[in-house]
Order: sequence, then C-alpha cells, then structure tokens
Amino acid sequence: MNDYLADIEEQAQKRFERIVEQMAESEGITEQLKATDQVAWVGEMNNIWSRAREVVNAELIYN
Repeated sequence: MNDYLADIEEQAQKRFERIVEQMAESEGITEQLKATDQVAWVGEMNNIWSRAREVVNAELIYN
C-alpha cells in the first residue's frame, strides 16, 4: 500500500509541476514579471497553483 501511495504522490507532483509550467507560459507569467512586479506575480502564481491543484486532484486523487 505504501508503494502505491508513494507512486500516486510522485505522479501527482510531476503532473502538478507540468500544469503550472504550461499555465504560466500560456498566460505570460514570466521571470520578468517576477522581477518587476512581485505582488502581481505572486497573485498570478497562486491562482495557477490553485487551478493546477484542482486538476491534479480531479485526475489522480478523486478518481
């Protein structure tokens, strides 16, 4: 059981990271924004992290 849960955890983390990267790229959230307007960058990234978490939970955790 622990091996199964560890595998799901690893899959979820990798999927989360890919989704965050893809969303940030498609929405133009760049390191340049981070350097020039940290508050805006944090707000946008929090939004992306939240949406990515929902996707991963729906795909891997709740199914």
